[in-house]
Amino acid sequence: MLTGLSAFPITPTDGRGRIDLDAFARLVARLAAAGVDSVGAMGSTGSYAYLDRAARAEALAVARAAAPGVPLLAGVGAVALADVLRNARDAAEAGADALLLAPVTYQPLRPEEVLGLYRAVTAEAGLPVVLYNNPSTTHVTFTPDLIAAIAALPGLVSVKMPPNPDPGPEIAALRARLPAGCTLGYSGDAMAAGALLAGAEVWYSVLAGLFPEPCLRMVETALAGAGLLETAA
Repeated sequence: MLTGLSAFPITPTDGRGRIDLDAFARLVARLAAAGVDSVGAMGSTGSYAYLDRAARAEALAVARAAAPGVPLLAGVGAVALADVLRNARDAAEAGADALLLAPVTYQPLRPEEVLGLYRAVTAEAGLPVVLYNNPSTTHVTFTPDLIAAIAALPGLVSVKMPPNPDPGPEIAALRARLPAGCTLGYSGDAMAAGALLAGAEVWYSVLAGLFPEPCLRMVETALAGAGLLETAA
């Protein structure tokens, strides 16, 4: 389900956090028209942490209508597990195809607590789940052992990794521990070329949320195996 270019649009809001749904619909429709492989709504770029449940659900419904047929990835992270599960149900009702889950926490979490979060969501949410590894905002460290344990859960379909200037060794090590069918992707637009050329299958891209066409050309060239940097230039 999740390969190639996953475009993450911003969620336009006013000074009080109210979403401009018409502007959001136009942004998502442009991504669909460009032919992105998936749309990631309500991620960090989409300001999910600052939006309440109703606003998230409304935005997801708008995204679904604006991009029919395009896999829709919905961010559902929240501090309380009950809220995560409610967000997941709303995402399913809005027509999302998969959930993007980062551990959002007030107190530091132990690895077994992070694993427990993913175990509960993959078991109860009813949609495939993407592990969102974003230590710069969550302050949660995903070790290779923890990633492998979460990836082994039924319903875990992709791992979204943070930027890495030299991702080759990391990709090789993780690839050996990920089950078949679980893709490995990277965020960090400035380092996406290296990750794709080193074997990542997904570019989780903020840049593509605004400029999908050149990003698509970059991904297609990289996944073909050569010439990404020259093409981008």
